[in-house]
Amino acid sequence: MADPSSYRPKPGQIPDSPGVYKFRDEHRRVIYVGKAKNLRQRLANYFQDLAGLHPRTRTMVTTAASVEWTVVSTEVEALQLEYSWIKEYDPRFNVKYRDDKSYPYLAVTLNEEFPRVQVMRGAKKKGVRYFGPYGHAWAIRETVDLMLRVFPVRTCSAGVFKNAARTGRPCLLGYIGKCSAPCVGRVTPEEHRELADDFCDFMAGRTGAYIRRLEKDMTAAAEEMEYERAARLRDDAEALKRAMEKSAVVLADATDADLIAVAEDELEAAVQIFHVRGGRVRGQRGWVTDKVENVDTSGLVEHALQQLYGEEAGDAVPKEVLVPALPEDPDAVSQWLAERRGSQVSLRIPQRGDKKDLMATVQRNAQQALGLHKTKRASDLTTRSRALEEISEALGLDTAPLRIECFDISHLQGDDVVASMVVFEDGLARKGEYRRFQIKTFEGQDDVRSMHEVIGRRFRRYLHEKEHTGEWEENPAQTPEQTSQTPGQTSGPTPTAPVLPTGPAPTGPVPAPTGPAPDSAAEPREDDGRPKRFAYPPQLLVVDGGQPQVAAAKRALDELGIDDIAVCGLAKRLEEVWLPDDDDPVVLPRSSEGLYLLQRIRDEAHRFAITYQRAKRAKRVRSSPLDDVTGLGDTRKQALIKHFGSVKKLRQATIDEICEVPGIGRRTAESVAVALASTTPAAPAVNTATGEIIEEDDGGSTT
Repeated sequence: MADPSSYRPKPGQIPDSPGVYKFRDEHRRVIYVGKAKNLRQRLANYFQDLAGLHPRTRTMVTTAASVEWTVVSTEVEALQLEYSWIKEYDPRFNVKYRDDKSYPYLAVTLNEEFPRVQVMRGAKKKGVRYFGPYGHAWAIRETVDLMLRVFPVRTCSAGVFKNAARTGRPCLLGYIGKCSAPCVGRVTPEEHRELADDFCDFMAGRTGAYIRRLEKDMTAAAEEMEYERAARLRDDAEALKRAMEKSAVVLADATDADLIAVAEDELEAAVQIFHVRGGRVRGQRGWVTDKVENVDTSGLVEHALQQLYGEEAGDAVPKEVLVPALPEDPDAVSQWLAERRGSQVSLRIPQRGDKKDLMATVQRNAQQALGLHKTKRASDLTTRSRALEEISEALGLDTAPLRIECFDISHLQGDDVVASMVVFEDGLARKGEYRRFQIKTFEGQDDVRSMHEVIGRRFRRYLHEKEHTGEWEENPAQTPEQTSQTPGQTSGPTPTAPVLPTGPAPTGPVPAPTGPAPDSAAEPREDDGRPKRFAYPPQLLVVDGGQPQVAAAKRALDELGIDDIAVCGLAKRLEEVWLPDDDDPVVLPRSSEGLYLLQRIRDEAHRFAITYQRAKRAKRVRSSPLDDVTGLGDTRKQALIKHFGSVKKLRQATIDEICEVPGIGRRTAESVAVALASTTPAAPAVNTATGEIIEEDDGGSTT
């Protein structure tokens, strides 16, 4: 625990202008990002008597080891920079909303020659128009099925589209009139794009014009006694009306607005958003967050607005945003939203009428979401806590292992030997910190030796990161030979800070770091605050295997001088837990939550390893001698194979014959000839039943 006075900036050092500030811990990781109209006044609040600080703020300032800031010219710039830094550094003490589910969107891929209507989840892609989010994917499909009568836009995948174009026959939707069949040329690309634009306009809320046009065409067709066409237009209009009925009118005057409500308690907060377009609720979503910083409702609203609109632009930002409480600086937030939309955005609290009533509905949804989340989390958190306690007790650990790393080796009969490292924190997978390894020091099948190599490589990187961040330094009295033999010896943590630059002041925003003076013996370094790949040690290291694998892992740690990490192995045969230097395993009850957690971690490591091993093997099987030719891309490789028919015939060709292939110059031809001459052709395959030699086919593979 650090004393905030040890890194408190000197009086008068902090400017009184707008800016964004970062607190870093002793490992130089960014742990908190904030913004202020007046940096001097805001930062002074963090360095008062600890007894007067909120418990969350007190925890943050005692975890931090330095603070730095960047001066900006306006509050809007501060808002933008704060959002960028929170997204980049993922600080542990900032409020970060997480979706309580992966919401499906109705997407139109306007970035393709023939736009496609489909259901999409996950990150939004450039050039794709999104509508929603929706509560269920089936709701999107029902809506699309109704609208395809009027707007027969393509919905098929790229593979189906290409196959139809190749065969000249459209899919079933093309035959029943729910696709305009651009794959076989029934409509031109321009006509199909016009259909897609009309579909987007209708989904965006401009519905009345289309229905009136259909009804007008229906009346005209009836007057001309084209009754079949009139009946079809009538059915089209009814289909659009049914699609509209799925989202009831909640606001008059075709209002475009987002309504945001917050439900909170001392520990958590839930946010619900209703997306209203054309007066109808077109989408709904919800977020939940831990209140890891001292933040009130206005702060929660501001964070929600940043996450909701930080990556949006244009019509995705509505004309009106209704909130339960205004942010601390509503003018700056309104200006930021207006810049993202490209026109004025109204940010306000609804006071009366339909909008206030709808806000009450959104608020009830937020309250229900928070209650449901707390019910689920209480059960899940209790189970995970019990599992970690059981593991700690069974293995004789001082504390519960909040970070567990598990390693597994995978190969196929000694080929493509790889290893995996998976990370679980607080009983939950941290997939962003998974790592993969290729065995480098030897070839063949030796799981024990492979485990020793991987553990050694992982923790050498850990020691390197510790040295890089200044957590420990080698004893200067040691000789280089002594240093290389005892890399784990440390002299205790030595907090450092980056060296302040000298020379003329820069013209742009410049961070002004403060904190303890740098150690003169430390090498200059560029620490950006992002989590390092191997910077965090586990409290428990698990290997997939029994006594031999555990002994190899322990030996690797001993060789590096690391003695504060517990090691165990989980054997698949009887699900026994093995400890180093113990002749008998630890047997956990079959109903133990601790055993179940270890099994999940082990199985995840096995899944991750075998996925990598299969991908590596598939890549090797698909490899070709031409892969080693520098500057030879896939297009020219295919041209060579197409010209000669196979790699075997290409190997027999002369340089002049290779130069005859379009796009292949003499230098490239010489490189191809050298690469093929340096590789030994595979032995011919033999039919074991007849003894017949199976020749190489046109593709260069054996059959």
